[in-house]
Amino acid sequence: MRTWHPAGGPPPAWPDGPEDVLALLGDRNTLDRQPPYRVEQADGGPVLAAYRRLRRDAFVHEQGLFEGHDADDRDEDPRTVVLVARDREGAVLGGVRLGPAHDGPDIGWWAGGRLVVAPAARRAGRIGAALVRAACARAEAEGALRFDATVQRRNEVFFTRLGWRPVRPVTVAGAPHTLMRRPIGRIAAQAAAKSALGPLLAGLAPGGAGFVGDDGAPVPGGDLIAACDAIVPSMVERDPQWAGWCAVLVNVNDLAAMGATPVGLLDALGARNASHAARVLAGLTRAATAYGVPVLGGHTQLGVPAALSVTALGRAARPVPGGGGRPGHAVRLTADVGGGWRPGYRGRQWDSTSHRSAAELRALVSTLADTRPGARPAAAKDVSMAGIAGTLGMLAEASGCAAVLDVAAVPRPASATAGDWLTCFPGFALLTADRPGTPAPGAGSGGPAVSAVCGELTPGRGVALRWPDGEITEAVAGTVTGMGTA
Repeated sequence: MRTWHPAGGPPPAWPDGPEDVLALLGDRNTLDRQPPYRVEQADGGPVLAAYRRLRRDAFVHEQGLFEGHDADDRDEDPRTVVLVARDREGAVLGGVRLGPAHDGPDIGWWAGGRLVVAPAARRAGRIGAALVRAACARAEAEGALRFDATVQRRNEVFFTRLGWRPVRPVTVAGAPHTLMRRPIGRIAAQAAAKSALGPLLAGLAPGGAGFVGDDGAPVPGGDLIAACDAIVPSMVERDPQWAGWCAVLVNVNDLAAMGATPVGLLDALGARNASHAARVLAGLTRAATAYGVPVLGGHTQLGVPAALSVTALGRAARPVPGGGGRPGHAVRLTADVGGGWRPGYRGRQWDSTSHRSAAELRALVSTLADTRPGARPAAAKDVSMAGIAGTLGMLAEASGCAAVLDVAAVPRPASATAGDWLTCFPGFALLTADRPGTPAPGAGSGGPAVSAVCGELTPGRGVALRWPDGEITEAVAGTVTGMGTA
């Protein structure tokens, strides 16, 4: 376990260069307000050596926590990041290290430690606090969803003031410490964007009894399923062909989550001119052809702000509900982890579809259309802009229960951080819930997707993350949409 020994600090100073510009401009007031140090990543060599000398002086000689040295295996881990505070002459005033806490692949569990400030700098500039804040920002930027540190008991108040929460007492190097955890609200903030839906849609009961809040809506009197999605106007404006592709993609995914076979599309398009409309329709036509779904009709208007929505129609004799889960059901993610981040949407939109063949795309969206006995899951949702964790929260809410997600078991591309993957739009991904032991659905059983059980439904509300050490952290405290049980 890592140990932090703080001594305080403000935000990082300017990088090298602006001071010289300010001096040339004669802006002495701004220069006088510059902090006397900056926080930066240690680039190895003399800077890293100076940081390790400060550690040895503090933890071995001054505090007697270790004998001889305080080095451990985390110092040799190439994923470990060291941040240092340096004065204007380049001298190292303090430092901290952070990195993945798990020895296997980085699953979004990070830990900080070995926070140290030189004795002469402990009363000037709140350097320790600056280093802690910088470490928190770096961990979140690297996709961490859990950030821990063990701190000496006497420093618990210091970390609490910086927004950390105590977890439990621990002993490190024979001395009393507290395990602290930095709350990371990335998933909760994303889920909160859906919280207005319940009050807004009260009385409408979209989807009908048993399907309230579902991805599509069964049309009364037959086996027809209807789904409708709109694309964010800014995306239609700046990336029109991709917007057209995605308008088809999200709708056929909605049908796929209900086990429906798509039969046609209707589009409504607004564009500033014919050229812009043509680019949107080119993407839409390409996707419709790839998925084998005809465009039945629609509406196009020019000379207006960018807007695009598509309605999809499909057929399912026994549609799969989003709210059919029950406590004790296993949660499975079936996802296409091929592809990569869409240019311009890194960390937000994973493009697993545009490189796939038509046969592969059609296999993906027919994942739940299998009518064999036992092939239909109790509940399913396609992963939307709420991300994997937020969509799981919606499935659990519609099912009248809570969910626990095993972070290490979630199928994930090697090039996506845990934080990005659990909160992005993944292209094609289905969450299903059913009795433990139920086999993987179609595309996740030898198809273009991968599939794994990665959690379960439980009594209660919200979504929690379970980690390899058995710790459970809160991701979503309560319901996501407020629409209630389906």
